[in-house]
Amino acid sequence: MEITKICCIGAGYVGGPTMAVIAQKCPHIQVTVVDLNEQRIKDWNDPNTDNIPIYEPGLAKIVAEARGRNLFFSTEVEKAIDEAQIIFISVNTPTKTYGKGKGMAADLKYIELCARQIAKVAKQNKIVVEKSTLPVRTAEAIKSILDNTGNGVQFQILSNPEFLAEGTAVTDLLNPDRILIGGDTTPEGETAINALVNVYANWVNRDKILTTNVWSSELSKLTANAFLAQRISSINAMSELCEKTGADVNEVARAIGMDSRIGPKFLKASVGFGGSCFQKDILNLVYIAKTYGLNEVADYWEQVIIMNDHQKRRFSNKIVQTLYNTVADKKITFLGWAFKKDTNDTRESAAIYVADDLINEQAKISVYDPKVSKNKMLSDLDYLETRTADQNIKSLTVFNDAYDACKGSHAIAVLTEWDEFTTYDWQKIYQSMHKPAFVFDGRNILDAKKLESIGFVYKGIGS
Repeated sequence: MEITKICCIGAGYVGGPTMAVIAQKCPHIQVTVVDLNEQRIKDWNDPNTDNIPIYEPGLAKIVAEARGRNLFFSTEVEKAIDEAQIIFISVNTPTKTYGKGKGMAADLKYIELCARQIAKVAKQNKIVVEKSTLPVRTAEAIKSILDNTGNGVQFQILSNPEFLAEGTAVTDLLNPDRILIGGDTTPEGETAINALVNVYANWVNRDKILTTNVWSSELSKLTANAFLAQRISSINAMSELCEKTGADVNEVARAIGMDSRIGPKFLKASVGFGGSCFQKDILNLVYIAKTYGLNEVADYWEQVIIMNDHQKRRFSNKIVQTLYNTVADKKITFLGWAFKKDTNDTRESAAIYVADDLINEQAKISVYDPKVSKNKMLSDLDYLETRTADQNIKSLTVFNDAYDACKGSHAIAVLTEWDEFTTYDWQKIYQSMHKPAFVFDGRNILDAKKLESIGFVYKGIGS
């Protein structure tokens, strides 16, 4: 099967970068990214590619190269579905906030809407690819909808989960550890799998392209994120023990990371993990386990989330306790709001929850983040519904300059590991603050000895 046209439904953090790289590497394939959000599509089409809605190092350059040539962003969803041979579904699958499975199960309403729209529009056979992270056996539901509400069209459903890390998404797409494609073991399923393999083979070595049945593919994505999050919660659990015993979690992590069976990755203690994937996917895993009556399995994975929540609360509690058990009317400066460096994504960022805790203690929060807007920060707080939007506005001040944000503050909390924070003139910052001047390094990126020699009271994680 010769693929000449691809459509992706969803112009978000997965769909946008993935399709941009496919378009760049496959100039013979027309790639159209569609979304009902008119403003988002308008932003993707901004003549100045530095203004595209997602910040990832290297992404703007790739979009600039391919856009208008064979990469298109459009709100004409049905037209793109009709023309494409392969349709990627890359829409949001948030944790349910209502009904059965509330707080754990994935909300699949957007997936179902996509399936029904494809079924309504399609006039020729289509390959439908799950790109969103989904519960096991979702492909079965999509196929049922397509086969029973379609126009006699034959659909093949593939699972092709993304394994991108935000901040390095472009590198991950250009040089992936592996590409995973799951599909039916029927001849038609094999044909569909091979069609997608041939797309990726334009730049990925075939020995890195794994093919499985669709259920294994769906579960592999959840399992990968669960294992990574588990490592973070494990080292964060040890960080608290290190603080009590006089050990240094960085030294412990270095020692165990040199064991080839363990390895050094994802062993950096911090204020906790964030992002759209880890918590959502583990809760999904917990819910699936519970629906099958596997309560011990569910309890095991749920503990990873419990530990992460504890680490965030512990960080905010340490700030209050260290500042003489009150932060009321004190200015606390946050350096960073994004959940990690090199992205403007704030979903489940530790900064949101630490800020919420401190505002409850009547602190005045000042924030500087190089890529996150004031409106995004306020909407993150409003989403928690802890207080009114007006109260959040009064409690949070956003600065465009880090030195201005730090001026007159009682304490600084590093919530994101942006590289620029390590290059600041910390002597200048110290002179502008109330004394004693505290630094709470939630990412362990600053030079503790240097800051202490300046006069700061430095508090890191796990030491």
